Amino acid sequence: MEPSSNSGFFNKSRSYYLWAVVFFLIIFAILYSIYYSTLKIDYVWRWYRVPQYFAYLDQVETKAEIDGAVVSISKKGEEAIILIKGYDETASYTVLSKNITVAEGDSIYPGDTLASYEKWKPGILMQGLWLTLKVSLIAIIFGIFIGLFTGLARISSNPALKWSAITYIEIIRGSPLLVQIFIWYFVLGTLINSLLAVKDLFQIPPLWFGVASLATFTGAYVAEIVRAGIQSIHRGQTEASRSLGMTYAQSMVHVILPQALRRIIPPLAGQFISLIKDSSLLGIIAIRELTKATREIVTASLQPFELWFVCAILYLVLTFTLSMLLQYMERRTLAS
Repeated sequence: MEPSSNSGFFNKSRSYYLWAVVFFLIIFAILYSIYYSTLKIDYVWRWYRVPQYFAYLDQVETKAEIDGAVVSISKKGEEAIILIKGYDETASYTVLSKNITVAEGDSIYPGDTLASYEKWKPGILMQGLWLTLKVSLIAIIFGIFIGLFTGLARISSNPALKWSAITYIEIIRGSPLLVQIFIWYFVLGTLINSLLAVKDLFQIPPLWFGVASLATFTGAYVAEIVRAGIQSIHRGQTEASRSLGMTYAQSMVHVILPQALRRIIPPLAGQFISLIKDSSLLGIIAIRELTKATREIVTASLQPFELWFVCAILYLVLTFTLSMLLQYMERRTLAS
């Protein structure tokens, strides 16, 4: 009979269980100290108000735009058409039959409710979480392409490519991300949108300047990771593939990069997790990602403790999920 999978856990030494108890006592002490401190400053915990910032039941109303009277209500299945006739104009509104709040012959004034129903809508925290995920995902995709190209250029024998890659990497890695966001939004964003305005073209929203700043920042670090991964592969691999008649590009694609990928996944995981956390800086350029959304709610509700804890947990969920996904990819890559 095979031993149970839990047998290893129960066969631990006494010291193991002792230190496990110490760990949980430390966690309990930290949580209790936070709770005790809030009692001393007379803070009232209101966790029951947090769910509404994830989703809430909104009252959707169809309002009249003219004054007059309801001439007719024509029902067709589940829908109905409300016809309102004013002194010199008429208007019709299509609504659901069960949501109608007026009757034929009623006098209507602008702003009066003709029909209403309740609908679940995402709260500001959920909107901020989705925008954080969206921005991070787009920046990761562009960052991978930028980093892969720059990493290959970094080890190229072409001086123009190599020096350009080195210059880009050193400038980006040598300056804070916050400064780069300011440059992308206030400097490059102003110049680009001004030129577009002269040509009567559409204006680029702040979101894309935020994505560009994160992508270029991530690309510089990915480039160094790619370079280190490629250079960690023994030169004999390249020489053997070239001796088989492969070109440099074929050797890189079919021999070197697949082996380097296995070695660069762990540092890439750390970089992508950092990118998700760095996206919180985009709030300074009016992008309502998770941190900015939390800050707005805190200002309006005066609930800093609950909301900042929730914000931290949401970031933890995002980063932990990405970490597990990349670990799964790493195991699949090593197994293949």
